[in-house]
Amino acid sequence: QVQLVESGGGLVQAGGSLRLSCAASGSILSINVMGWYRQAPGNQRELVAIITTGGSTNYADSVKGRFTISRDNAKNTVYLQMNSLKPEDTSVYFCNAVLAPRYGTGYQTYWGQGTQVTVSS
Repeated sequence: QVQLVESGGGLVQAGGSLRLSCAASGSILSINVMGWYRQAPGNQRELVAIITTGGSTNYADSVKGRFTISRDNAKNTVYLQMNSLKPEDTSVYFCNAVLAPRYGTGYQTYWGQGTQVTVSS
């Protein structure tokens, strides 16, 4: 069974930094895109950043220049370094991966359970 497990959320003051991690575990044949999304109360889930196996990245305009996504393919892990945090970054952050389970039927989308990030002003 494939799982995505996030860690690193918490409470931080505006201007501070946090680093999120997400490790994919289980019987995995291949991982394509990995990324981070976030969802604040009353809002739709939105893209924060994604990264391909080859390292190509894409960011939401609201986080460009402040957040950095990276991944360790050997560890099936994706990271999100968040600097210069703002109160409007407060959200539940979800890890996402498009991957092929070893005993599955091709690429599927998986989600982590979410980790709370709260930025105080």
